[in-house]
Amino acid sequence: MKFLSSLRPGIVGLGLGLVLAACSRQAVPPEPIRAVKLLQVQAHAAQASRSFAAEVRAQTEARLGFRVAGKLLQRPAQLGQAVTAGQLLAQLDAQDYALGAQAAQAQVQAAQTQRDLAQADWQRFSALQAQGFISPVELDRRRAQLEAAQAQLQQAKAQATVQGNQNHYTQLRSDAAGVVTGVHAEPGQVVAAGAPVLTVALDGPRDAVFAVPEGFQAQLTVGQTVQVQPWGDGAALAGQVREVAASADPVTRTFLVKVALPPAVGGQALALGSTVQVVVPGGTSMATTAPSAAPAEVLTLPSSAVWQQAQGGAAVWVFDAPTSTVRAQTVQLGGVQGNALVVRSGLQAGQQVVAAGTHVLTEGQKVLVYQGPSHGAVGAQP
Repeated sequence: MKFLSSLRPGIVGLGLGLVLAACSRQAVPPEPIRAVKLLQVQAHAAQASRSFAAEVRAQTEARLGFRVAGKLLQRPAQLGQAVTAGQLLAQLDAQDYALGAQAAQAQVQAAQTQRDLAQADWQRFSALQAQGFISPVELDRRRAQLEAAQAQLQQAKAQATVQGNQNHYTQLRSDAAGVVTGVHAEPGQVVAAGAPVLTVALDGPRDAVFAVPEGFQAQLTVGQTVQVQPWGDGAALAGQVREVAASADPVTRTFLVKVALPPAVGGQALALGSTVQVVVPGGTSMATTAPSAAPAEVLTLPSSAVWQQAQGGAAVWVFDAPTSTVRAQTVQLGGVQGNALVVRSGLQAGQQVVAAGTHVLTEGQKVLVYQGPSHGAVGAQP
């Protein structure tokens, strides 16, 4: 017991020391200095033109479907087949619609009989009223019955016309000559009214359709002349920009451009679906700028070096060598050249900017310069 009593002061002191150590705040370690990869801004020769691979399509493509629902019985039209105006493309099972048309015709005959009977009664009662055997009120009643029977006959005829049209709509015919470029339903399938069954590219003007990256669409304007070069030994054609998409594709983030092709030379048009090369002059200048005024050299940066500021606008991190710190510099972009972004203002050749990892830096932060695996990182030490 004496031994335990002698150990109590030591145990109590050790417990108090542990409690005080747990309650004391630990010093926050300083944030490590990040190593960044730098690149030197350099001027490059401006591209005089830029080319895109495009597909030849018809300016008008119709997605054809039935105006009534039903089971697809047959589809004579095949993919790639040339069709003429009025040609049968597909057929629905029309048995129910034919029965409906017959029932409507029977209602017309019944209404016709009722009208004829009401007309005979009116003529007979007209003769009796002329002889004074009936009152004018009774003749007016017969006239009202005749008019009601006439209205019912007209209603029955209109309903029969509707049923006949429904029966006729079970046949899908081409409105104009063209080529079948898409098939969306097969025989045996039940299709809804208006559902696309075939896509027909109508004969006539054609477009060269291609996609441009985000930022380049501002350099294209409707009516701008571009060069269209068919693959092979075909002569180059002069096309005009007909349409530039107002919004980017949600998946590819590119903008669709349609270039109207000139009329075929000698009646020989470019085949639908063929690939052509569209050359856009003045790839780095705005479309409203003349090609002769395009700059001889431009500053370019990879997209990884550019970040978006909270208040809007593009910016880069410029490295200050004497202090080994970075500062934000707002830049104005002017399109793309190859895989790089063109910088119109905000930077000068020879400056060093951070090439990657821009999202983890802050204004005035000290950094180390990454020199590669063989050199490590150099810069200011804390």
